[in-house]
Amino acid sequence: MKRTLANPFTPRFGRIPSHMAGRGDIIESLAEAFEGDLNNPDLTSIFVGARGTGKTALLSYLGLEAEQRGWIAVDVSAAPGMLEDIYQQALSAAAHIVNPPSLKRLSQIRVSGIGGIGWDNDALDENWRTRMNALLDELEKSDAGFLVTVDEVDPEVEEMNQLAATYQHFVREDRKVALLMAGLPSNVSDLVSGKRTSFLRRASQHDLGAIPDYEVEEAFRLTVVDGGKRIGQPALDIAVKEIGGFPFMFQLVGFRAWNASGSSSEISEDDVSRGVKLAREELKSKVFDATYAELSAGDRAFLIAMLQDDGTTLQQDLSKRMGKTSSYVSSYKKRLLRQGVIEEFPKGELRFCLPGFREYLGNR
Repeated sequence: MKRTLANPFTPRFGRIPSHMAGRGDIIESLAEAFEGDLNNPDLTSIFVGARGTGKTALLSYLGLEAEQRGWIAVDVSAAPGMLEDIYQQALSAAAHIVNPPSLKRLSQIRVSGIGGIGWDNDALDENWRTRMNALLDELEKSDAGFLVTVDEVDPEVEEMNQLAATYQHFVREDRKVALLMAGLPSNVSDLVSGKRTSFLRRASQHDLGAIPDYEVEEAFRLTVVDGGKRIGQPALDIAVKEIGGFPFMFQLVGFRAWNASGSSSEISEDDVSRGVKLAREELKSKVFDATYAELSAGDRAFLIAMLQDDGTTLQQDLSKRMGKTSSYVSSYKKRLLRQGVIEEFPKGELRFCLPGFREYLGNR
């Protein structure tokens, strides 16, 4: 009986792919920073992108890169309790090089004949910055850096403000620290424009757009080969065309095409075509439906007006087509740009960001 090879593609949320296509420059820059280039501005970075652009996977990948270079890395999502989560994760991850700080505090000393030393175990009056400073002091003795990755940034979470403010002090104090965050365009825009998080305006922002086809092709081929199978150029061409530079679609098409090939040693054109059909259905339910549900009536009218053009749409054409003023169209354009649904090119040309979303709208 022929052995079934493990599927090397990773469409599950946040899983690190075997080949991180299209993010080489970011990874290389941060790998050098983790090696000791602490002046690298990318040590404070925000990754911006729509759903399915690989933000979470990239954060996870960079966390591993840091750990391999002796850093302590913790990962959280923006939610209440995230600061305590960061601290507790850091204690656990650094247990091999530091002793957990005692939570006891000297509360009183009693004289001979009456008693001895009294301890208070309640350390809640020590604020997060104080406790983190003590931990960073210990890490410094081992020359270990400290990386925090924050996924799904949310400007409404108060602890995001506290994290940004405290991290700014760490940087001023020349601590060996890094902060990498990721989120939807609208949330990132609101976060960096906040009064208490103005420091983040100086962070490096990386837009995680479409991956070039040549990188998709190479990464797809290598993933298949590393997994123990082959794929011919015609089948590869079909996959690349359907993926459209979209990381989540990359993993979906690859995963389904691999499974369709069964025990065969090669992924055929038919296998890829069957995989593409299944991947499209999953993309619709997991990405497109959620994106559409968040659109206002005005957003949808704007996008439907764009459907009349085959490729890009000029903003001035939308004003005429919709019978609206230029300022009205501009306001919705900004909303959709911030949500990562469309992108803008020079001369006011607009295009859908998410591969297949145009067809999805047209079929509703």
